[in-house]
Amino acid sequence: MKHALNYLFPLYGIEHDAILSKMGDITIGFELALPEVFTLSSKDYEAIHQTWIKAIKLLPVNTIIHKQDWFMADAFKADFNKEHSFLSRSSERFFSERPFLNHECFLFLTLMPHDRARVSSGTSSLLRSHIVPAQARYLAYLESFIEKTEQFTSVLKDSGYIRPGRYNGHILKDIVNQYMRLSNDDILRDISFENGIKVGEKHCSLFTMAEPGSLPGMCGSRIDYEKYSSDHCKFPVGFATPVGPLLDVDHIYNQYLFITEGSFVLKEMEKRKRRLQALSIYERENAASRDATDLFLAEAVTQQPVSAHFNILAWTDDAKGVQEIRNRCSAALTKMDATPKLETVGAPQIFWAGIPGNAGELPTNECFDTFSAQASCLLNMDGQSVSSYSLTGIRLGDRLSGRPLNVDLSDEPMRNGVTTNRNKFILGPSGSGKSFFTNHMLRSYYEQGSHIVLVDVGHSYKGLCELVGGYYFTYNEQTPISFNPFYIENGAAPDTEKKESIKTLLLVLWKKDDEAFTRSEYVALSNALQMFYSVNTAFPCFDSFYEFLQNVFVKVLADESVKEKDFDVSNFLYVLRPYYKGGEFDYLLNAKENIDLLEQPFIVFELDTIKDHPILFPVVTIIIMEVFISKMRKLHGIRKIILIEEAWKAIAREGMAEYIKYLFKTVRKYFGEAIVVTQDVEDIIHSPIVKNTIINNSDCKILLDQSKYQNKFDQVQELLGLTEKEKAQVLSLNKANDPDKKYKEVFISLGGVLSRVYRGEVSPEEYLAYTTEQTEKVRVQEAAEKYGSMEAGIKSLTNQ
Repeated sequence: MKHALNYLFPLYGIEHDAILSKMGDITIGFELALPEVFTLSSKDYEAIHQTWIKAIKLLPVNTIIHKQDWFMADAFKADFNKEHSFLSRSSERFFSERPFLNHECFLFLTLMPHDRARVSSGTSSLLRSHIVPAQARYLAYLESFIEKTEQFTSVLKDSGYIRPGRYNGHILKDIVNQYMRLSNDDILRDISFENGIKVGEKHCSLFTMAEPGSLPGMCGSRIDYEKYSSDHCKFPVGFATPVGPLLDVDHIYNQYLFITEGSFVLKEMEKRKRRLQALSIYERENAASRDATDLFLAEAVTQQPVSAHFNILAWTDDAKGVQEIRNRCSAALTKMDATPKLETVGAPQIFWAGIPGNAGELPTNECFDTFSAQASCLLNMDGQSVSSYSLTGIRLGDRLSGRPLNVDLSDEPMRNGVTTNRNKFILGPSGSGKSFFTNHMLRSYYEQGSHIVLVDVGHSYKGLCELVGGYYFTYNEQTPISFNPFYIENGAAPDTEKKESIKTLLLVLWKKDDEAFTRSEYVALSNALQMFYSVNTAFPCFDSFYEFLQNVFVKVLADESVKEKDFDVSNFLYVLRPYYKGGEFDYLLNAKENIDLLEQPFIVFELDTIKDHPILFPVVTIIIMEVFISKMRKLHGIRKIILIEEAWKAIAREGMAEYIKYLFKTVRKYFGEAIVVTQDVEDIIHSPIVKNTIINNSDCKILLDQSKYQNKFDQVQELLGLTEKEKAQVLSLNKANDPDKKYKEVFISLGGVLSRVYRGEVSPEEYLAYTTEQTEKVRVQEAAEKYGSMEAGIKSLTNQ
C-alpha cells in the first residue's frame, strides 16, 4: 500500500529554531567545522576523543546525539569572468570541473519526552502517525534543553579542534529537504522502499554497525594510515576516517549515541546475566556471553553507558554502479576492522530515522550497548581541506583530490597570531620540485602586486622573468652583467641612503678587504657625490662621475689644499680606472638599460658564472643589497620579497653574513619577507648563519620531498624544531600520489602551530613557465624566439 509523504512524515514543524517531531522530540541543529584531514597527531586525536567524552556527560537522560557527516561529489567552479593573467587563466581552465568530495558535518541534539517509549522496527513512525505530547509544547522545556546544548557545544569549542555553530530554522528546513532528496538542489524526488532504498534516480545501499558481530574487535581514537606510513614513522588518521573523507563515493556517515538512564540499563543487563547464567550449563556460548555481560557491568561502575548505532548510506545515479559503491563501502569498513553488513530488512526504518530531528525513531533492535568512551571512537573526527579567504596567497591543491585551494602563507597567519614574521625557509633536495614551487609562489606574489628581488645561481627563474617582463641580470662574454647605481629616476637628488650605498660601493672597489678607510677619505667621497649631483649635466653613471672627479673635483681639492695623506685622489682614480670607459670592467657600472630598479617589480640576479669572481661578485652583492633596502624603505604599502637561492652560501662567504642577519630581523617592519632556499641538509647543519639567524627568524618552513634523508631526518627535525606530527607529515610526502596526475607534494609549517601537506599541481602552461629541466627549457626558449614572446611560445607548445 502506498502512502502520501505528508501523512507519514514524522516532523511536526520548526519553531524557535528547533525541530519538533510528531512524537514530541525536540531537536537543536549545529554545524561542526572539523580539523582538516591529515593534519592531526596521535595526541590530537586522543584530545578530541576525550573532548567528546566530557561533552557527552553534560547531556541529560533521553538525549540523542545524531552526528551526520555528508560527503557528496562536487566540482571546482572556475571564475572566467575575473580578469586573469595568462598563467592564471590557464590555471582556471586546467582545474575547471576538477571533481572532489565535499564535506558537511551536521550535529543534531534531540531530547525525547520522559515518557517517550523507544521504538522497534515494528513500531516506527514510518508505519503510523502520532500527536505531539503536551510536554513538548512548553517553552521552558525547550529553553532548559537549549542551555544544556550550549554547555555541550562550549566544551567542543573550548577544545580548539571543533568549531560549532547553531543553525536557524530556515537552514534546518533546508537540511531536512537535503536529506529527503539526497541532494542540495530543489528537485523533488520520490522515495521508494520496494526494492531497497531509492530516492529519485539515486540507488542507495545501507551498511550498518549495529550489533556486536559487525563491530571492530578493538577501537581507539586513531589508526595508522598505511599509505603515508613508513618503517621510520607512522601516520595517524581518525579511527572512523576510512568511512569518512577516505571513502570516495557519495555517502552519509550517520552516528547515533543515546544517553539512557544508567540504572535502567544496568537492571536490564543484570537480568540478561541471570538468564545467561541459567542457560550456561547447556551451551558454552551462553557462558561466554554471561562473562562478557559481567565485564560490562563491572566497567559500568566507572563509565557512562550509552546505546549506539552507526551506518553508511551510499548512493549512485547509475544502477550498474551499485556493486562498485558496495565494494568500496565494504573495503572502508574492513580497514576499521569492522565486518561489513549490508542492511536489507531494516533499511527503510533506519533511513527514516536519519531524517534530521527523527533520531528517536531509530529502532532499539538496531542499537548496541556500549560506553561513551568506546562509542566516541567511531565518530568521524576529520573534515576537508579549507581554502583561505585572504586576497593574497598561492594556489595549491588539496592532498586527496587536487581541488584548488588559496593558501595564505604570509598575512593571514600574522593576523591570527600564528606567526610573527613573513620570512620563509625552503628546503628541498635536487629534483624534489623546490625551484618549481618557488617559481609558482613568486609568480603568485608578483601578480598580487609584490616587488620581488631574486638572487639565483642556476637559471631557475629565467622563463618566469621573461614572461612577466622583469629584469634579468646575468653574466656572459657577449652580454656581461651591468648596472648603474648612479642613476636616479627623473633626475632627482639622491637621498642619504642612496649616497651611503654609492660610497660603500666605491670604498669596496678602492680598498682591499683588510684595508680600512679614514674619516677624511669618507668625507671627501661625500663631498664629491654631493657636488656631482649638483653640477653634473651629463647622464649619471660611473663614467660621468669619473670624469667629474678628473675635471672638477681634483681642482676643488687643490683649491682647498687637501693633502694627499687625507685623500689620495690620484690613487683613487688609478684604482678605479678599470671601471671607466676602455677599462676591463667598463661595462659593470655604466648601464643605460634596465636601470630603474626601484620601480621594477621583478628582478633576477643570476650569479652562477661570477659567484667565485673576486671583483664582480662583491660589487654585485652590494648592488643587490642597495636595491632591496631601497625598495624596503621607499615602497610604502607594497610587499617586498627577497629570495636567495643557493647563492646564500656565496654571499655568506663574501662577508655578507651581517646583511643576511639584518634582513631577516628587520624586513618584517617594512611589509617585507626574506626567503632562503637550500637543497643540502649538510649546508644547514654546518652553517651558523642559517642555523642561528635564518631558521630562527623564519616562521614559515617549507619542505619538499625528504625521502633521501629519512634515515637521518632526526637531525633536520631537531634543527628546524619540527614536532612529531610535522615529522610524520614530511616523511609522508609523495608516498601515495595520484598516478594519473603529474605533481609533487609540499609540506608547509606556520609558526610550528599549523602544518599542512598540499599538492603542487599546475597547468601545462605554468609547468612550461617554471620547468628547470634543460631539454624542456630549450624547447620553450626556441618556441619563444620563433613566435616572438614567451607567452606565444608556451601557447604554441600547449596547442592553444
